[in-house]
This record gives sequence, structure tokens and C-alpha cells, in this order.
Amino acid sequence: MRHFLDFEKPIAALEGKLEELRHLGGDSGMNIAEEIGKLQSRIDKELAQTYKKLGPWEKVQVARHPERPKMVQIIKHIFDEFIELSGDRAYAEDYAIIGGMARFRGRPVVILGTEKGSTTEQRVKRNFGMVRPEGYRKAIRLMALANQFNLPVISFVDTAGAYPGRGAEERGQAEAIARAIQSCLGLKTPLISAIVGEGGSGGAIALAAGNRVVMFEHAVYSVISPEGCASILWRSGDKAQTAAEALRLTAHDMHELGVIDQIVEEPLGGAHRNIDTALQNLAAAIESQLETLSVMDAEALIKDRQEKYLNMGDKALI
Repeated sequence: MRHFLDFEKPIAALEGKLEELRHLGGDSGMNIAEEIGKLQSRIDKELAQTYKKLGPWEKVQVARHPERPKMVQIIKHIFDEFIELSGDRAYAEDYAIIGGMARFRGRPVVILGTEKGSTTEQRVKRNFGMVRPEGYRKAIRLMALANQFNLPVISFVDTAGAYPGRGAEERGQAEAIARAIQSCLGLKTPLISAIVGEGGSGGAIALAAGNRVVMFEHAVYSVISPEGCASILWRSGDKAQTAAEALRLTAHDMHELGVIDQIVEEPLGGAHRNIDTALQNLAAAIESQLETLSVMDAEALIKDRQEKYLNMGDKALI
């Protein structure tokens, strides 16, 4: 059963009628193909109109949609011969990050990304995609491996932020995030990062300080969640929508500010409605960016990354 967001209620009502028609036609043997076609066209039109005028708060809801593509699906759809590598070789395995070696369209690569989980059991196991220090240290280990074997790195981000629990802080959460960012910036091979859902704070940038950053059009990328921002500025989560508008967290905002390099188009109604098409679009964007970086040597890649982030503020101030 499809999950509908609050602003999708008119669409939900139409799709309910469509299901009733299909059952009616199947049970009675009536030919109602024409009526089904008309109703489907109406649904498509409603979807197009609704998603064309989404505001920042609605984009946040879409980015958090429980049926959006997860890291497990991304690996299955985009990569071949995936070999998962676990643990940080210091403390423990963190299931909030999946990483390892794979082939991307015939090319050997190192991949890593946050995973929220799809069922309640999976979400608990994956800590809802909130990474602990050992997860970032696993990412650092994988990037070191990429350096050793001269393999491009592709990272995927979908997290509300790094885990803020006491244990994580005691094990050096801030230091682990800083080291992960340092590893990204010092990587001698191409690093392409993709924001596929939520890109939350340092928990996201620890994996996304790449040469090129691509972002799904309905994903969000921000220094803090709208709820967190509202609780700080207004002492109330009721102002989350206002905070979302002020944070400029949409893909178009990020592209305009120079934070990301490419917006990846999603299917009508969001990536969750057609995961195959969404991930095909994502793979094409990654391949295109990887091709442009493949001709650069280690020194040029590091310099490219440095210039990208040093110049980012200049574009934001224009």
C-alpha cells in the first residue's frame, strides 16, 4: 500500500477511485479501459501540478518519504559484483553505513553510503541512518583503500545527521566527522557524492566533500533540520515550515549557491514512485561526472576539491 504525504491527499483520493475501478472491471468483466485511462491522465496532471509548486517544507517531506530509494536498492540497481567491507578495525561495525568494493558500469570503484532501513526492524538496526563514530571511521578506512588501489569513490547520503547520543560523543563523534571530511578532501582519486534524500549537517558532509556533488531534485541538504532550527530560533517545532523556507535547503537553492554541481531529475511524483527510472537518472549523472574527472591526476583532483570548497562562499554572497 502506497504511503501518501499530507499534501498528496487529493492524489490519494483519485488513486483510491482508480483502484476501485480496476477491481470493478476485473470482477464484472466490464470494459472500463477508457474510464481508467481518463482517471490516470487526471492523476498524472494532478501530480505534475502538485510537484511543480512544492515549497521547501513539502520538499523535506518528500526527501523523508519512507519509500524513497535506499542504499540497499541503489547497490542492487546501479552496481555489480558488490563486496561489502565491515567494521572500523578499532571498535565496531556501524550498520548505518554500507560500504565496499563494486563495479560501476564495468569500472571498479569503492562505494559507501548511509542506509536508513525500510522496515521497523531494519530502521532500528541501521539506527535510522544516523552514523556513529565507528561508521565514519569505516568510511575513512574505505577511502584509504581507494587511495591504495587507485579506485574512484562514490558516496551516497541520506541521513538526518550524525548520531548525537552520549556514547557517540564519548567515542569522538566530532573528531571522526572531521577526519572523514579530511579524508574526502585528501583523496587522490575522484570522489563523487550524491544526496539522495536528506543531507543533514556534518553527518552528511563527512561523506559528501567530493569533487562533484549531485542531488536528486526533491532531496534536501542543510546545516540543520527545520525542526532543529525552529527549536533554537523560536523555541518551538511549530515553526519548522518557516525554518525550512529560511534555510534554503532545496536542490535548486544548493545549485544556485554552488554547493552542488548537478540536479538529478526525478520521475513524476518523486523518486519513490518509479525507483528504476530515478536510479537510472542517478547512474547517468554519476557516470557523466566520473568521465570528466577520470582524466585528472591525483594532484589535480585534490586541487580541484580545494578550489571548489574555498570558492563556495563567494558564489553564495553574489
